[in-house]
Amino acid sequence: MAKPIEPDQILLKMPSLRAVKSFVAAAKYLNFTRAAEALCVTQAAISRQIRELEVALGVPLFKRTGRAVELTEAGQIFYDAAYLSFVNIAQAAQRIQSSANKKKELSICCTPAFSSFWLTNRLPDFVKRYPDIDINVISTSSMLHTEPGVYPDIFISKLSDPREGYHSEPLFHDLIYPVCSPSYLEAHPELGRFINIDDVTLLNLTPYGRSQVAEHVDWDVWLNSLGIGSEATGQVHYFNTNDYNMLIQLAVSGQGVCLGWHHLVAPLIDQGALVRAGEMEITYREKKHYLSYAERNEGKEALQVFRIWFIDDIERNLSNLF
Repeated sequence: MAKPIEPDQILLKMPSLRAVKSFVAAAKYLNFTRAAEALCVTQAAISRQIRELEVALGVPLFKRTGRAVELTEAGQIFYDAAYLSFVNIAQAAQRIQSSANKKKELSICCTPAFSSFWLTNRLPDFVKRYPDIDINVISTSSMLHTEPGVYPDIFISKLSDPREGYHSEPLFHDLIYPVCSPSYLEAHPELGRFINIDDVTLLNLTPYGRSQVAEHVDWDVWLNSLGIGSEATGQVHYFNTNDYNMLIQLAVSGQGVCLGWHHLVAPLIDQGALVRAGEMEITYREKKHYLSYAERNEGKEALQVFRIWFIDDIERNLSNLF
């Protein structure tokens, strides 16, 4: 049998909070009419509540001289304590309301290319499904040297250990093949075999500033992997940059052919902005992409929701690269 709960003496001795509220307003303005206006009640209601409070306390709280009122010594003592208590209660309520109404947040760190070509195409679906989660994307090619105080919830990169305190899950390998605009391929049918491509411009990704992103694959590496040397390609023209976004824009505008990482260029191929130049391709299985999340935030709802959605999308779209 449960033990009866003893009466709470503090709560039992507490005067009516409604009366205390009316008293605090009257004491603050030293005017019953203004107190009534502030609380949206009648002046008679303020006067009645204060009389009840004075009866309960056994002392007068105001000195009444005509229409003016002043606090008695007891009234001043009670006002100081009551006002501070109401301020504390109001602030606690505000913090709780702000916390309850605050959206869930998630920070994701990835390369500029992944941000532009993967997240841009996929995140609208996530936002539509989970409108209560705010996304903050941090785009950088220097995963190991983000700004001080920046601790993303998630890294998406080729690094299996981007930072201490993160758990990494392997995702997919790189599938790389040449891409260009439809008009450029029509003008250069020799791209189908990559033989005698003297008049072709190879849009080439250089390693500068990208040493922390992944192993480097440029045109020389890719062609040599297929056993195609310079004697077969001829005197090709190169345009070099370490900005993959720029290469893709140049390819889309018909300025040349560049290497396409499948997970990045597939949406552009689906849209018809790019086409594959020939059937040659290479899957690089030495390394994988990883999703790494902060172990300290493993129980964070927004993190787990994104993780499940992200991996499900990757498995559906890139299942052949696992």
